Amino acid sequence: MAKTKKDQIREQIRQDLIDQLERQGVYGRHYLDLVDDYMALWDVKNALIKDIKERGVTTKYQNGANQWGYKKNDSVSELVKVNAQMLKVLGELGLRAANFEVEDDDWEM
Repeated sequence: MAKTKKDQIREQIRQDLIDQLERQGVYGRHYLDLVDDYMALWDVKNALIKDIKERGVTTKYQNGANQWGYKKNDSVSELVKVNAQMLKVLGELGLRAANFEVEDDDWEM
């Protein structure tokens, strides 16, 4: 099965982080586990972005037949929290985020 563009970029980012650790002389399963944690957060971040793109920053709710309104999309505040945690993980590892340019049409989140 061929890898999607998203899978390819994910692997490139993961490998870039591992390469940065190696260039710094940092080795060990603990560090690789933190890289995997970062990548799990990357997956969550992309899912949150997809939700915001699909539903917007506010979402419609309905509490009854004639009672409805709009509320904030919780994905917006969760995205901020996930991004902050991703930066903390990178900081603990002494790394910086990989810079990959992606066209929106190239992959689905």
